[in-house]
Amino acid sequence: MRMKRIGAVAATAAVALTLAACGGTSGDAGAQGGGDQQPYIAIVSKGFQHQFWQAVQQGAEQEAQAQGARITFEGPATEADIEAQVTMLTNALARQPDAIGFAALDSRAAAPLLQQASSRDIPVIAFDSGVDSPIPLTTAATDNKAAAAEAARHMAEALGGTGKVALVVHDQTSRSGIDRRDGFVEWMQANAPGIELLQPQYGGGDQARSADITKSILAANPDVRGIYGSNEGSAIGVVRGVAESGVTGLTVVGFDSGAAQVEAIRNGTMLGAITQNPVGMGRELVDAAIKATRGEALPPVIDTGFYWYDQSNIDSPEIQAVLYQ
Repeated sequence: MRMKRIGAVAATAAVALTLAACGGTSGDAGAQGGGDQQPYIAIVSKGFQHQFWQAVQQGAEQEAQAQGARITFEGPATEADIEAQVTMLTNALARQPDAIGFAALDSRAAAPLLQQASSRDIPVIAFDSGVDSPIPLTTAATDNKAAAAEAARHMAEALGGTGKVALVVHDQTSRSGIDRRDGFVEWMQANAPGIELLQPQYGGGDQARSADITKSILAANPDVRGIYGSNEGSAIGVVRGVAESGVTGLTVVGFDSGAAQVEAIRNGTMLGAITQNPVGMGRELVDAAIKATRGEALPPVIDTGFYWYDQSNIDSPEIQAVLYQ
């Protein structure tokens, strides 16, 4: 069930460089699981550049410290780097962890590696976007469809139920990208027949690319009244693109709550957004992984919650507790 020592050592050396550049660790990144009484959990996220992922890491580290576990936490430079994430998952398996936490950029690309984990009896816990696979024992995540529907409801109310609305979505390969797109679209189709939705555009969660997409949308559709950005990078890209286009009077709705989004809501350039609970997600992820190493039963899904926030409630204790800053 264990890989040969020489392969693990080589992979450990390679991943040490990756970790230094792409996220960080808690405990000894090069140590292998199973060799001491501390459970070792290797966590591979979808990225690390957004404040959301840094907050997930914070929660994971807090829970690991509380329960006497060790973790590594890494993610690719951008959420478009599927190949880099697959490499990180490969290296994580080589370190022989007691459990793996994984947020897939592309479930199909990761499928063979997840099968390897299963064949070696390494429990996999999915988080954030989840994984389209029966292998993860549970998924610690926001109910992204419900959260996107809530964003759609606020958009429709702000527009009085009529007008043309564009979507800038982070991807169409991860579960979160699909659900945040479909939840928004399906709510509008069912509840706001006066809203005309443009075809979703995909910016990979990259701010610059999402800004360029936004400018192109506005140039081709000067009658657009609202734009939805489905994650932190998408939403800030939309705000930037609107500003660079010089268009005024648009309603922008986002997802996540990094510092730039909070500022955009405070100054009125964004109506509001959905905030997740990333610290709580990180804690639930590690707690589930530790339970899995003990053979404890887990629910299919661990709902980590979401909140709508805007100028009316951004300073409330409930919202302040879940902002990513």
